[in-house]
Amino acid sequence: MKIVVIGGTGLIGSKVVANLAEHGHEAVAAAPNTGVNTLTGEGLAEVLTGASVVVDVSNSPSFEDAAVLKFFETSTGNLLAAEEKAGVGHHVALSIVGVERPPERGYFRAKIAQEALIEKSPIPYSIVHATQFFEFTRAIADEATADGKVRMAPVFYQPMASDDVAEQVAKAAAGSPLNGRIETAGPERFRMDEFFRDALAFWDDPREVVTDPTAHYFGAGLEEQSLIPLGDAVLGKIHYSTWPGRIPPAK
Repeated sequence: MKIVVIGGTGLIGSKVVANLAEHGHEAVAAAPNTGVNTLTGEGLAEVLTGASVVVDVSNSPSFEDAAVLKFFETSTGNLLAAEEKAGVGHHVALSIVGVERPPERGYFRAKIAQEALIEKSPIPYSIVHATQFFEFTRAIADEATADGKVRMAPVFYQPMASDDVAEQVAKAAAGSPLNGRIETAGPERFRMDEFFRDALAFWDDPREVVTDPTAHYFGAGLEEQSLIPLGDAVLGKIHYSTWPGRIPPAK
């Protein structure tokens, strides 16, 4: 089965391509650096020829509110139109657990718009909602830092490894369309402030993690369950404490 992975050279996409190939599928990585541009439509018709499934794990180069909305609306619209012409039978997209709960964040609004386009399309679909990736731990801490202190809300937090995310996306692609969503999360649930306090201590990072119930997550307010699945979810296998990427490379 030919499966085209849009964003197939990135963190998640490259792992999805490898996973699918290991299971005998013809997995094709599609991205601007392979000659496929979903914003302009360049290369779409060619790469989708003969494809049974399209997986979209692409991301906006800018997270500014207007730019990210334009990216997902334009990219997804072009991709779905090209898939319909090519006779693709299953569209799989990666989104975020809790994306509908703190919609004041522009990025979340853009992902909601993307999902709405997918739902309105005649193409059968599956949407995988994942929690935050282990790989983004340092970036999240940096974004929350002000005056040398990392301000974190004491809310539930259930991050996961990108390998586990990719495995669930690949399974969705190889399976029948859900015409709905599946949620996936890490195997352990933490309090966000405690998780980052332990993470920074492990790195010997001198920044103090301050517990702040009013702290925002990339501009969005958080409630206790904003970032975790509220119902059934597929849990990853990799624990943060044993995740190889937790240990920074030797200098």
